Amino acid sequence: MMKKLLGMSIPTLICLVLILSASSQEDMRYVSNEPFDNPRRPPSVFRHDEHNELAEIETCSFCHHVYDDKGQLVEDESSEDQLCSACHESERSGNKPGLMKAFHINCKGCHKAQKKGPLMCGQCHVKTGAKDE
Repeated sequence: MMKKLLGMSIPTLICLVLILSASSQEDMRYVSNEPFDNPRRPPSVFRHDEHNELAEIETCSFCHHVYDDKGQLVEDESSEDQLCSACHESERSGNKPGLMKAFHINCKGCHKAQKKGPLMCGQCHVKTGAKDE
């Protein structure tokens, strides 16, 4: 009887562990480095929902900004449905920073202003497994 109970509980436990680990990684994200021809670093690991909860960010437009033709920030309008590379080219264009600079201004700039979050390259650009997560 004990062997039968043990034989049933082990597969159940394994399934439970797999389900929990899969759901905990569901929020795992990274900022893709695919638009860059020769990226020098791996993509930035970024847990979107966890980040926004910790930073108390409630509106998408806080990070996903939109500017009008005059270069003015459009309040409460979001670019969340677009890739950053849809607006930012690899190099600077007029007043619009290049893609890498735009990422760093938006992310690192906020971390500096809030005096919270990573500032060093290796803290965001994690070398192992970032893209697989």
